[in-house]
Amino acid sequence: MPELPDLEVVKGFLQERMVGLTIEGVEVLRPIVVRNLTAKEFATCLTGKSFSEVKRRGKFLILALNSGEALVINPMLAGRLQYCRRKERRRATTYLILHLTNGMDLRYVDPKAMGKVYLTGDLSLVPGFAEQGPEALDPEVTLEVFRERLRKHRGEIKGILTNQRFLAGIGNAYADEILFRAGIYPFRKRPGLSAAEIERLYHSMRSTLTEATATLRERLGEEIDVEVRDFLQVHGK
Repeated sequence: MPELPDLEVVKGFLQERMVGLTIEGVEVLRPIVVRNLTAKEFATCLTGKSFSEVKRRGKFLILALNSGEALVINPMLAGRLQYCRRKERRRATTYLILHLTNGMDLRYVDPKAMGKVYLTGDLSLVPGFAEQGPEALDPEVTLEVFRERLRKHRGEIKGILTNQRFLAGIGNAYADEILFRAGIYPFRKRPGLSAAEIERLYHSMRSTLTEATATLRERLGEEIDVEVRDFLQVHGK
């Protein structure tokens, strides 16, 4: 599942290449992933529009359009974006293609068919978007803010870290890495954590996510659809 580090790198890649480009054609190969939250026809609404900004919020990517609408992508378990030449062979799990004026395609591929691509003029209409807590790496999430937000939760600490209402952007993989680095068993209940453990957890969260983002930025290159997780210490092992 793409998480904060993965999507932050994808966001930067697309921001650098796509802002100002116009969509000259749309192919919806499998409508199951598309959620049109506007009163307009999906392809018609997108065709002729240009990208004004690429943003990330939690585990959502936001492709803002000059018309005021946005494509909001929630990749869920296996969704990926592929930026490639138009002549490149299409994968069997390609669901949506945007043809761009520079001869490139932006394709949404999803082997599990669990992700969603929303078209909306109001981000609050996207399920789960408005309920998100602050970003896990938001500078305003200080140690004291982190402690205060933790006090509202009493469950297992891994479940709290992956709760997007607590902090946005962390999923199973990076929760495992954060807890391992902090030396905290994932199924410990929050009330049982000492002040020292909470401080260790906070610093582990920030360092783990920051370092992973830097590693992915260096290693992904133009293959933003590839999942790179071999540098993780414990997840999947």
